Amino acid sequence: MPDPQSYRPRAGDIPTQPGVYRFRDPKGRVIYVGKAINLRQRLANYFQPIPSLHPRTATMVTTAASVEWTTVNNDIEALQLEYTWIKEFDPRFNVKYRDDKSYPWLAVTVGEEFPRVMVGRGAKRKGTRYFGPYGHAWAIRETVDILLRVFPMRSCSNGVFKRSQQIGRPCLLGYIDKCTAPCVGNISPEEHREIVDDFCDFMAGHTTTFTKRIEKEMYAASEALDFEKAARLRDDLAAMQRALEKQAVVLGDGADADVIALAEDPLEVGVQIFYVRGGRIKGQRGWVADRMDDADTAGLVEHFLLQLYAGEDAEAIPREILVPALPPDHDTLEELLSDVRKAKVRIRVPQRGDKKTLQETVAKNAKQALALHKTRRASDLTTRNRALEEIQEALELDEVPLRIECYDISHLQGTEIVASMVVFEDGLARKSEYRRFIIKGQDGSDDVKAMHEVITRRFKRLLDEQSTSIVSTETTGARSSGELARPLAPSEGVSARSAQVEGPSGPMLVDPETGRPRKFAYAPGLVVVDGGAPQVAAAQRALAELGVNDIPVVGLAKRLEEVWVPQEEDPVILPRSSEGLYLLQRIRDEAHRFAISHHRGRRSKSMVESLLDDVPGLGEVRRKTLMKHFGSLKKLRTATIEEIAQVPGIGPGTATAIKTAVDQSSKNGRVGAINVTTGEIIEE
Repeated sequence: MPDPQSYRPRAGDIPTQPGVYRFRDPKGRVIYVGKAINLRQRLANYFQPIPSLHPRTATMVTTAASVEWTTVNNDIEALQLEYTWIKEFDPRFNVKYRDDKSYPWLAVTVGEEFPRVMVGRGAKRKGTRYFGPYGHAWAIRETVDILLRVFPMRSCSNGVFKRSQQIGRPCLLGYIDKCTAPCVGNISPEEHREIVDDFCDFMAGHTTTFTKRIEKEMYAASEALDFEKAARLRDDLAAMQRALEKQAVVLGDGADADVIALAEDPLEVGVQIFYVRGGRIKGQRGWVADRMDDADTAGLVEHFLLQLYAGEDAEAIPREILVPALPPDHDTLEELLSDVRKAKVRIRVPQRGDKKTLQETVAKNAKQALALHKTRRASDLTTRNRALEEIQEALELDEVPLRIECYDISHLQGTEIVASMVVFEDGLARKSEYRRFIIKGQDGSDDVKAMHEVITRRFKRLLDEQSTSIVSTETTGARSSGELARPLAPSEGVSARSAQVEGPSGPMLVDPETGRPRKFAYAPGLVVVDGGAPQVAAAQRALAELGVNDIPVVGLAKRLEEVWVPQEEDPVILPRSSEGLYLLQRIRDEAHRFAISHHRGRRSKSMVESLLDDVPGLGEVRRKTLMKHFGSLKKLRTATIEEIAQVPGIGPGTATAIKTAVDQSSKNGRVGAINVTTGEIIEE
């Protein structure tokens, strides 16, 4: 455990300007990011005697091995840089708010020529306007179904839209007047865009304008004795009222506000937010986070607001944000959000009236959500810790394997050989660290050789990046001392985990030019290979040839779920009820799934290429265009010659040749069914 005094910078070296600081662990990973108005005063707080520090702060400073900082011009720049670094490095000791579930959004693809309204989940995409999120997908689908009567915009998928364009006939929604059918030219793109804009304005809370306008048109039609139009407008008005009834009025002044409340305990904090637009609740969302520092409610609110709004569009930021406690530097935060919104944003604590009552309701929701989350997670957190400890004890490791990498080989009778690398940190999948490999230098199905190649390539990258860091560090030193830098000799033997390279600002696990983490720079605490003793021996031999001798390797054989250790005649047998064995199985199965998905993609591509190789006039570019248009070989098989000829660059003659080749392959049984479990082809 590092002593904070061992890396404490001299007080005179720390500037008194505003800035952002980073703490790194002995392996160079950023574990905490913070900002300060006065860097010298703020950092001094971390280097007090350990007993006087908050327990979480004490854990952080004793885990760290170095600290570095960057000065900025003002508080706003410090806020922006802090958010950027937290998002980039994902520090383990910073508060990270995680959704307690996946919330549905109402999305309008305004970036398309004919925008589409749809309900979806997940991350936001550019060129799409979002409303919500909402508590239930069925509720927003009902609302959209009602509003399509008033705003008949496109709601079909791209496939349905293209098919209707090709056949010149709209889908069912076009016939029942819930879509103006732009696919068949019933309406121009400009007219359809006007409908989309009206729909977005209505969903944004500007409802009074539309209800008054439709009311006025209804009375005008009645006076003109056009009772059929008046009846239709009456039904439209009723549809609007039904949609509005689903959204209760909570603020009588018609305000636009985000109402935020927190529920805290010593270990975790739950956050709930109600999105209020035009005085009505338009959406709700919740987060849960581990309390990693000693921040009070005001500090937690600041962290949350920064993560919630930084990087958002102006439309996502309301005029007013109601919070349980003002952030320490709320004036700076207001200025930052106002710059993004291009209009004044106020952050305040409600004291009385409807807004105070609403925030109390949000607080009750936050308490209930946190209680439910703790009930679900209690066993999970305990189980993960116990699993890692059981693996450490069973394999007699020096430390708990917080980062585990697993490798698997996938092929079909020796063709299209690929490999996968999956990463689990703290017992959870780290999908951003997953990697894929293509085995090019082998013929046949020798899994042992393939495993040797993969391990060699992965850890050679690790050593190369560390060597680059050493050269970079020595170059920096040489420039200052007048000496000539030299490259690292392979015989010097770099230890992948212990011989981390110290640069001028800490271990060089990030690219000194871009500041981004190197892709293969982090060494695992344990390497798991899918297989038995031969695969383990191949992996161990690959590490030994590279001079890496401090990373343990094991293999997990599927037949009896045995854990094989290098140079041991007998495997390690973990109890069937062992949480450690269950974690290893999960990691192995994830590696297998990832390898199979990669293999299927390459196999499908090669099948299409071999299938269409003999078609005259069909080169690589046209093949790609063809598959991009139809999406899959199955759809290409069912397409007619006329539909194939609709693809840009493919005429009637080429379309006929393609159809003939596809039909002939089906008759010959060149492509059969696929076993979705194993990825194998079942020949017809």
